[in-house]
Amino acid sequence: MKTMTNVDIYAISHELNEFLEGARVDKSFQPNKETVVMRFHKAGFGRIDLVMEAGKRIHKSQYPLPNPTKPPSFPMLLRKRLKGANLLSIKQYNFDRIVEITLKKDRIYTIVVELFSKGNIILIDEDKNIIMPLKRKSWSNRDISAKREYTYPPENGINPIKISEEELKQLFENSDDDVIRTLAKSGLGSLYAEEIILRTNDFRTNEDLSLIDKNSEASTLNEEEVKSIHLAIRSIFKPLANGEIKPEIVSGDKDDVLPLELLKYKNFKHNYFDSFNEACDEFYSKAVKNTITDEQEKAWNKKISKFEKRLEFQEETLKGFKDTIEKSHKKGELIYSNYQKIESLINVIENAKSNDYSYQEIDKILKKAKKEGMDEAEIIKSVDKMGNLIINIENTDININSKISIPENANIYYEKAKKAKRKIAGANIAIENTKKQLEDILNKKVNAMSSIMLPQKRVKKELKWYEKLRWFVSSTGILVIGGRDANSNENIVKKYLDNNDVYMHADIHGAPSIAIKLKGKELDDNTIKESAIFAASFSSAWSDGYSTQDVYWVTPEQVSKSPESGEYVAKGSFIIRGRRNHVRGVKLRIAVGIVDYEGKRLMAGPEEAMKSLTDNYIVIKPGYTKKEAMAKRILSKINEDELIELDDIVRVLPTGKCDFDDKKY
Repeated sequence: MKTMTNVDIYAISHELNEFLEGARVDKSFQPNKETVVMRFHKAGFGRIDLVMEAGKRIHKSQYPLPNPTKPPSFPMLLRKRLKGANLLSIKQYNFDRIVEITLKKDRIYTIVVELFSKGNIILIDEDKNIIMPLKRKSWSNRDISAKREYTYPPENGINPIKISEEELKQLFENSDDDVIRTLAKSGLGSLYAEEIILRTNDFRTNEDLSLIDKNSEASTLNEEEVKSIHLAIRSIFKPLANGEIKPEIVSGDKDDVLPLELLKYKNFKHNYFDSFNEACDEFYSKAVKNTITDEQEKAWNKKISKFEKRLEFQEETLKGFKDTIEKSHKKGELIYSNYQKIESLINVIENAKSNDYSYQEIDKILKKAKKEGMDEAEIIKSVDKMGNLIINIENTDININSKISIPENANIYYEKAKKAKRKIAGANIAIENTKKQLEDILNKKVNAMSSIMLPQKRVKKELKWYEKLRWFVSSTGILVIGGRDANSNENIVKKYLDNNDVYMHADIHGAPSIAIKLKGKELDDNTIKESAIFAASFSSAWSDGYSTQDVYWVTPEQVSKSPESGEYVAKGSFIIRGRRNHVRGVKLRIAVGIVDYEGKRLMAGPEEAMKSLTDNYIVIKPGYTKKEAMAKRILSKINEDELIELDDIVRVLPTGKCDFDDKKY
């Protein structure tokens, strides 16, 4: 995957700074070892995901990456320190491959994104002290670890937007490299160094001068050549300085993403974008898709390899058993077919031993007899220190124990063959089991690879006004809405509650204001019952693990913001005056599904209401599974037409943990 250049970072940081200024940090997570995603919320726009990959890239993205169920320590720290923080600025440091994201919460924080070498992402405080790095690193002149002062890497680059002709001249005079390497090593990289040399021909003041040889020594350049290079640099980077970039992805011998048009890619295919962020998002997200697929492929191949190696070992073992049977039978038969010769040799060994000859001396005597043509000795190979006779018949070595009889020697081999034969049945069973397991895992791989959840582009949806609140449609067709927080609770009463509507609230601290939008219809028992379930389920009773909760309802004129003397009414809270109509022991249950109500959309409400609109839903209850993990399971069950995303489900679930209703699943 391409690493962003200094030029890329200049363009991307300017766009991000303009777009994200004033945005509020929502949450942070770490999809993989090198990547951190910060989710922002910007008034009037909504959610914005900023992807930061150490040593590679930074850009906003519409391709959601997976949020791990168990977050690592770094994003957990970011959540603790930065949730709710406002973004002050995003800037490139000194035209280097470093981006500084400055935020303000209780104090000033900076996230330093290093995009050089293997990179890093570091949270520092206003005094430049490191709070925590994504990766702890240490060099002789830099120590990137907690509680250390953050130090920038040594400066060795130029700013092509600001560099003067005199500064360029000094750069070349002090260089020991050729022209192209001098430019590349100054922070421009090989791509822009090549582009500069390509364009110098257009800026020669004297046409009689020869073209600049990029491989010539930089220190030998004359003033005219330096001037032409300086003019080429200005022509390339002037659009960048003026904010007149032309973001594109080029395709040809290689693919690349750029903020500027280059002569080098003149004959490539060009795909232009409205912003460099959008271009980077398409370019890098495509690479991420390939990476996810490759990683999954490697993981499955590792599992498969384990079974393939086991099968190979088992088949080799089976072959060994069969070879043992064949060879052991042959040796037993050869012993009997050469009975006389072997018996004579054993007798020689016994007689020699009785005359105090050592086995080493006996070995020499028999080998000498073999050389002299003794008939029995022709099969002799050696006698070892233990007195065992090793013979060779028909190119087969046979070990004969000289202390036991010939039939006993033959029987040793026959027993060996029988033992191996007994093991064959078990080996065959083991092989069949492994083959079945291998087939199963190969099928699982095919299914898994075909259903890999690659990042899908998130298209910003235009929400209906009620989708910004809690909402459902009752089984009798009445819209019921509820607040999500103090602000929306305030709006439910002040903005949405009409005179002929009904106000409902769970009888517990920490519950949404509910408005039953009758619009001239009569209030029926089903709507009261369903709205009560809705009010109870989205109250704090859910996160507290209650199974039931009391709810009450009143008319709009009973709801007041005016406190009694000496009282204070907090934002989102109201005073209820007069008689309350209670619904006792309401069961906490919520159905989540896709309904067709003014178009296909996700709804969370009582099961009876859901059942009247769709069959594609699940039912949940208070439980022990985290919302994010539960949302993934719900998504796999109801997202048949890929209409919704994981975050859509997380957003509509009650606050707190949950599980599937056993009666439904």
